[in-house]
Amino acid sequence: MSNAAQTHQKLTTQMEQAVEHLKRDLAGLRTGRASVALLDGVRVDYYGTMTPLKQIANISTPEARLITIQPWEPQKIKEIEKALANSGLGITPSNDGKIIRVPLPPLTEERRKELTKICKKHGEESKIQIRGFRREANEELKKLQKDAKLTEDELRKAEQETQKLTDQFGQKIDDVIKKKEQEIMEV
Repeated sequence: MSNAAQTHQKLTTQMEQAVEHLKRDLAGLRTGRASVALLDGVRVDYYGTMTPLKQIANISTPEARLITIQPWEPQKIKEIEKALANSGLGITPSNDGKIIRVPLPPLTEERRKELTKICKKHGEESKIQIRGFRREANEELKKLQKDAKLTEDELRKAEQETQKLTDQFGQKIDDVIKKKEQEIMEV
């Protein structure tokens, strides 16, 4: 494998990771229906350690607008409710002593628009990250050419390939954002 090919392989891996990171970030954004991913960022004080909610309870979505949380230790319900209240998700949990129910109110048009702006912001941050990877790859390629490991023609060709990869991943990010915006705007 040539030096340029190794650089492009590394670049592709970095860009794929950036797209996956974007997908994970967007999974936590609330859409019109309940999703367990909404609670991925919630951490609970579990015997003095801040622990992800999904590690101490069973989380499910029995209905389109309801999330249920069944702690493995029922005495931890108060801590879980406290963590949910402090999560900044704007949700109001209720419990019956065994299960916590989190009803999700329908999104207002204003809130949907706010969420789409947040989506676009995440997308733009990912594109900036990808352009940074492109810059690093091009610098690496120029260094290879300076060290006489690439000819000038090979450098130009490799830089074109780098730009092609950047454009492809930019399009992937646009597609991810568009899909998420459609989910958010769906009533």
